[in-house]
Amino acid sequence: MLDLFTIFSKGGIVLWYFQSTSQLFTSSVNALIQNVILQERPTNTYEDNGLLLQYKLDNEFDLVFIVAYQKILQLSYVDKFLNDVHLEFRDKYKNDLADKRYFQQFDFSQTFKAVLQRAEEWGKTQAKLPKQMKTFDESVKSKKTVASMIERKGEEKPIKKEKKKGVVFSENECIDIESSSPKPQNGSAEEDIITANRLKFAAKMSQKKKGDVKKSPKSPTSATSPTQQKKGKAARIWELSGTNKDVQNLERTVDRPEDAKSHFTPDTEIVGQMKGVIKDLEVESSDEEYDDEDEEEEIILKQDTKKSSKGGMFSIFKGLVGSKNLTISDMKPALEKMRDHLITKNVASDIAIKLCDSVAVKLEGKVLGTFDSVATIVKNTITDSLVQILSPNRRVDILRDCLEAKKHGRPYVMAFCGVNGVGKSTNLSKICFWLIENNLQVLIAACDTFRAGAVEQLRTHMRHLNALHPPERHGGKQMVDLYEKGYGKDAAGIGSEAIKFARDNKIDVVLIDTAGRMQDNEPLMRALTKLIKVNEPDLVLFVGEALVGNEAVDQLVKFNQALADYSSTTNPHLIDGIVLTKFDTIDDKVGAAISMTYITGQPIVFVGTGQTYTDLKALNVKAVVHSLMK
Repeated sequence: MLDLFTIFSKGGIVLWYFQSTSQLFTSSVNALIQNVILQERPTNTYEDNGLLLQYKLDNEFDLVFIVAYQKILQLSYVDKFLNDVHLEFRDKYKNDLADKRYFQQFDFSQTFKAVLQRAEEWGKTQAKLPKQMKTFDESVKSKKTVASMIERKGEEKPIKKEKKKGVVFSENECIDIESSSPKPQNGSAEEDIITANRLKFAAKMSQKKKGDVKKSPKSPTSATSPTQQKKGKAARIWELSGTNKDVQNLERTVDRPEDAKSHFTPDTEIVGQMKGVIKDLEVESSDEEYDDEDEEEEIILKQDTKKSSKGGMFSIFKGLVGSKNLTISDMKPALEKMRDHLITKNVASDIAIKLCDSVAVKLEGKVLGTFDSVATIVKNTITDSLVQILSPNRRVDILRDCLEAKKHGRPYVMAFCGVNGVGKSTNLSKICFWLIENNLQVLIAACDTFRAGAVEQLRTHMRHLNALHPPERHGGKQMVDLYEKGYGKDAAGIGSEAIKFARDNKIDVVLIDTAGRMQDNEPLMRALTKLIKVNEPDLVLFVGEALVGNEAVDQLVKFNQALADYSSTTNPHLIDGIVLTKFDTIDDKVGAAISMTYITGQPIVFVGTGQTYTDLKALNVKAVVHSLMK
């Protein structure tokens, strides 16, 4: 039983609707539009408040068909029903839709009931039919190529290994009692055969052991005495390796934290470079577009089969033009080429496939102009989709939020999480430098109580940052403090105490550094969930590498899932933003940015581009997309 069926234009004009209950579906339909249709997700289903919503797009007339029903019903005919209603409505009102006459009365009730009845009857018959066998095209055998079945001279045929019962070893090969040995007449004869084979196998193994004992004449151990054999390898002495007298000069651990100022010379040239908002990332990309667009029209008009050599990855599709409706088969070559291109740019394979599928849904049925090519329309649509994915759904203005929290007399709290070795502490110090450049006092909470040297690393950054911004410049106020309790302590408790310390001492921002953990480590993920639940930070940032592709998807999904599963609250605090590190090491393979934002829908707040405090940028969406598409 369907609860709702509606047809409306992409401009928001409802053309016709059917409703069988008095329930309000406005919020569910709006959620479907906002979270699936506008985000161009490849799926055509959406769950909301116990309802399952499915939709179909008509790109020729810019229409949306939506059906809603209770999730527990599990109706099998909905897909066929949507397709049939779509065709019936188009055929009946195609002239009105072509003229954009949306405000007339569409009498579609009788047709709708007839199509629904046919779909329900079809669903009942399908439920009774037995499961169909696979066709030859769906089998594994059909995927074999001709080359794999050609036998060449000199090549050995692979021997198929089959599991057989009663296999024992003989001198040359395994003997199968059931297949190769003659079947005995009684049980005693069978035992005699097994005993004989075992004796042969034992004799063969003993001969091998004797052969191993014999030493080769070339073996150095054969000519040495037992005392010489026990002597270990002498240590190699390297030149310029130093002696014990040099240990005192090379020893650095004797330095106290308060004595480190004499060993650190601050680079005052970087002071003042990061005031205000973070500068956009400048991605090196060629400004050369596809130079053969002018040649394309000439090729189309002359119907020349020659392809332009400057067309890049789309050059082989320049001859695909037409004035008809686009179909999946028309777009398949261009979409496959685009999918492979995105994967080479470090986009996760699953994300690349889903992105191409969403473009196919968006373009199916669209009418091409006379001189519009499939390659051009696919490229432009993919570019628009990438820009939309990377563009943040909500504004993240950390400076504004910090000043707003300061007005209310509380610190602004940011927590950093991620896997091991991605650069959480280093990028935390960069963000700390940016905040103190904007005259905000920062407290770093050392909640990584697991990794050796984590507290010392933060202490070193604190000393360096305070040397760049000494208290004399800020009225005697120290801009960066470190709250630490050593190792082996509860991270959630240290974070709570640090926030309380910042509130009591009027500190503006608290940066919580957490231990690196793999996404599959359940105890550590529970500890991270506890830290976030107890301290309730304003912003949870996931720190990930720009070097990874598919791994980034797995990390983000499992971190978000763990924060949701291990929290006892109804609305758990998930990841709010992403810090993408090591962006300077990937050249133009910027696909990890697409993978991360596509999975969570959260923006990339910061991009790390180096090792110094000023190597922190904001993501330039257009530059990244241009680099991805070239």
